[in-house]
Amino acid sequence: MSPLADFLRPLVISGPSGVGKSSLLSRLFADYPDKFGFSVSHTTRSPRAGEINGKHYYFVSHDQFRNLIAENAFIEHAEFSGNCYGTSFMTVREVSGAGRRCVLDIEAQGVRQIKATNLNPVYLFISPPSMAALRDRLSGRGTETEASAAKRLATAQKEIAYAKEGAHDIVIVNDDLDRAYELLKSVALGEQITSDVLPPLDD
Repeated sequence: MSPLADFLRPLVISGPSGVGKSSLLSRLFADYPDKFGFSVSHTTRSPRAGEINGKHYYFVSHDQFRNLIAENAFIEHAEFSGNCYGTSFMTVREVSGAGRRCVLDIEAQGVRQIKATNLNPVYLFISPPSMAALRDRLSGRGTETEASAAKRLATAQKEIAYAKEGAHDIVIVNDDLDRAYELLKSVALGEQITSDVLPPLDD
């Protein structure tokens, strides 16, 4: 497939919590403000300080969210910690209609749902270099309890196991932020790269 054709396909990025997706995507959008558009998800959780409706999320009630599900408005949706999150066809169309490549930050559960649609994106998985490194990153945040960090690590193992099944077109190991960003940039611009090797699950 040509770089132009790949560039026009949505880019679905997934990876464990704490792996650095937000840092990488923030850098990409800052460097190429006119080339990419972020798919803004709907959520039933309350806004955090500084979050703007329609920019960070579309904040909706549980009833509104259920209505959107009934209308088949979502490409994928899931529930985490009692809150619902969903990616709508509308937001992807809005980005594509503006001539930008749509970037979606999606959990593994959502990736499975997207594969059942006709979206036809490029699937990119951001992996930690090791489970130990991910554990250190989560503890370094200072926002995780021991229980919540353990839950995120267990989820990360499942996500990496799913990636090992060949669920993604490309894998980037974030062992160095600059290196990972250069690879992400190449993929986002429609260039071909060689996938990294996923780490073991039991270190």
